Amino acid sequence: MPLPSQFPHALPLSAAAPSTPLGPFEDSAVAWSTWVTLMGFVGVTVLALVSAGPVARAIGSDTLTAVTVRLSRLAVVLGVLAAPAVLAGLAHNASEEGGYDFGAAWNSLYDGSNAGRLSGLEVTLVLVGAALIAPLAVRRVAARPARQWLLTAGLCAGAVALGTTKFPDEVPDDWGRSSFETLMWMLHLLGGAVWLGGVAGLAVLALSRVVAPADRGAFWSPVIRRFSAAAMSCVAAITLSGLFLYWGHVDGPSQLFTTMYGRVLGVKILIFGALLLLGVFNQFWLHPRVDALRAAGDERPLRKLLVREFPVVITVEALLGIALLFVAPFLHGSARDQAFQADVAKHSTVALDELPKIADKAVSTSTWVWGTTETIAVIAVMIVGYWISGTIARRRTIATSATASSPGDLVEV
Repeated sequence: MPLPSQFPHALPLSAAAPSTPLGPFEDSAVAWSTWVTLMGFVGVTVLALVSAGPVARAIGSDTLTAVTVRLSRLAVVLGVLAAPAVLAGLAHNASEEGGYDFGAAWNSLYDGSNAGRLSGLEVTLVLVGAALIAPLAVRRVAARPARQWLLTAGLCAGAVALGTTKFPDEVPDDWGRSSFETLMWMLHLLGGAVWLGGVAGLAVLALSRVVAPADRGAFWSPVIRRFSAAAMSCVAAITLSGLFLYWGHVDGPSQLFTTMYGRVLGVKILIFGALLLLGVFNQFWLHPRVDALRAAGDERPLRKLLVREFPVVITVEALLGIALLFVAPFLHGSARDQAFQADVAKHSTVALDELPKIADKAVSTSTWVWGTTETIAVIAVMIVGYWISGTIARRRTIATSATASSPGDLVEV
């Protein structure tokens, strides 16, 4: 890489390369608590509204009440905890000594700046969302007609609260690029929230066994099928937005190994890959067999193996999701900047207080061509995968039904 123009008199001797540490563990832990609560609130609410709720309603009011109460209580807890988590992050950033200045954090909300307004909306809207869903945590209200409206309103409030974390707090120089980047971040955050938060909600339902044993066969298979469709859409959104963010922050696979940003991103990709493998396991192995066993009432040992595996697999997925959200806050700056700054320091003979940043990548025709191709390919893979999974499930159900006489449970008592 040629020497930047601001260092025209560089000598053969060079200064030490700049250090790009991970950053304090405490900073990432505080950020992690914010992501877990905000994204968990959105994901659990979507699960109650789109996947678990409609299936429970078809079974009966008792099942609908039990499922709604359990998921609503979880969502309310996450929503309420999100407010102090956000304030803790603001207080930590406001303290000059590395502690927590909650007075400054509170005063920064709605202080007239764009950042203050966004932080204020983040805290306010997540609490509003929790307050809207709170009545559903009471059994007498959980199955009433207002359930759908309360969940929808709470979801909208929570989704906007999550979105404020990546809304620009300054007037952008390039409205088109800034708007597209914000859209990609929304896909990334909301897709991750629906997927990971939904997994956590499923784990809670499976481990707590709120569904009556007689209804588990009719409940779990369609719920998993519904959630699988939503999860595959989320994976597509995460993949496409992740490819764009990778393009903007990384110049080639080599930077995944030569920069701190790249190494952290590599860990995040590995965890995401492990989640995908578990999703593939669920979609193409566990779920089709569970479908077949539910329809056939198969009492062989394999049945017990399967029904015991589902809570374990979904719990492992939830833990991996939590780990993924913990790694994400360690991503500071970009691999492109870190590689550029290391090269600048290499050719400089003096210590530099502030290293320059490389210019953003320019969007060209080939960028749009590659982006469109990737979008079509990812969507096609998800559609074909879902179709194949359904075909496998139907074939196994027919094959197994020929030898059985009564329905089985999906989750062991």
